[in-house]
Amino acid sequence: MTKVIYEKRNSIAYITLNRPEVHNAIDQETDELLFEAWTEFRQDADARVAILTGSGDKTFCAGADLKSHVDPWLTAGPELGRSLLEKGFAGRITRGLHRTPKPIIAALNGWVIGGGIELALACDIRVASDRANFGFFHMRRGMHFADGGIVRLVNTCGVGIAMELELMGEPIDAQRAKEIHLVNRVVPHNDLMTTAEDIAAKILRNPQIAVESAKETILEVVGRPLEDQLRLECLYGYSTMGNPEIVDRKQDFIDKRDEDRVTTKTVTGRPGTD
Repeated sequence: MTKVIYEKRNSIAYITLNRPEVHNAIDQETDELLFEAWTEFRQDADARVAILTGSGDKTFCAGADLKSHVDPWLTAGPELGRSLLEKGFAGRITRGLHRTPKPIIAALNGWVIGGGIELALACDIRVASDRANFGFFHMRRGMHFADGGIVRLVNTCGVGIAMELELMGEPIDAQRAKEIHLVNRVVPHNDLMTTAEDIAAKILRNPQIAVESAKETILEVVGRPLEDQLRLECLYGYSTMGNPEIVDRKQDFIDKRDEDRVTTKTVTGRPGTD
C-alpha cells in the first residue's frame, strides 16, 4: 500500500496521505513520496490546482513520525538546522518547494497535529471538517515549529495568537481555528471534499496566468514594508496584461455574454438591470 496517493482529475491533482494506521504521520519514505508528488504537480501543465487530504476519518496528519525523525535529530549536533535549510518538511512544501505558483487547498478531515499544522499552513486555502482539531502538542515534548509553522502562524493569525498557541501547547477545535483565521472555512464532515472541489472549480474558471501571478504576489509582499508591497503588486499585476485571454473576456463583458455577470437580481434576489 502506497503511503501517498497521487491522482489527477479534471485539472485537479489529489494528494492523499495514506497511513491511517499511524494517523498519517510522515516518515522518511512518506516525505520522499510527497516530494515526488509535489514535483509532479508543479511540472504537470495540465494540473492547475491541488487538493491535499488525509485518508480515514480521524486524522489529516499527525506530523513527523517520531520513530524515524527524532533520533537522527538528537544526534545531529549544532549543524542540524543548517543541514535542513533546503529540505523543509512534507516533501519540501514547507520550505524549498513552497513557491510553487499553483494553488493548493488543504481538506482537513480530522486531527491536525504538530508538523501537520505546518503542512496545512503551507497550503494556500484551508477547509476544515467540523470534526477537525488542531494539536500544538509538540511544545509538551520540548520542540517548537521549525519548518515554517511559526512564520506562517504569525503571518496568518498574528503575533498574539501565535504566542498563545505555540507557547501554551493546547489543542483548539475547528471553530476556534476559523475565528483566528487558521482555516478559511468549517463545513460538515461529509461536505469536506465537495467544498474543496467547489473552491478548486471556482479557481479553475479564472485564467491560469492571473491566478498564479496573484498567488506569487501575495507570497512576495508578506512581511515587507508598505512601499515595497505596493511596488511589487504593481509589477506583478500589470505583468499579466499581455495575457490574450483578457481580450476575449473583455469582449464577453462588453457584449454581456460573461456567465458570472453581477446584476441587481444576483445580489438582492429582486429583478434589476446590469
